[in-house]
Amino acid sequence: MPLYEYDCDGCKKHLEVIQKFSDAALVTCPECGGSLSKRLSLTSFQLKGSGWYATDYKKSTTSSDKGSTSTEASPAKTSKD
Repeated sequence: MPLYEYDCDGCKKHLEVIQKFSDAALVTCPECGGSLSKRLSLTSFQLKGSGWYATDYKKSTTSSDKGSTSTEASPAKTSKD
């Protein structure tokens, strides 16, 4: 569940509240009853582990489609006359 931050306009306190996404935003301060405003803050969310890069989802090449997707140059044919 995400952590939301609020500032009270009355007592100037800073609140940090863990709420569900579906919960309504707080509007009154539990300390003084003043109005709250939601703060925008940086997140500490990090993507760790495999599966977060485009290369992790890439299909592996098989021997049948190596020729069509390979970036290597094919060897030049030489004729002996």
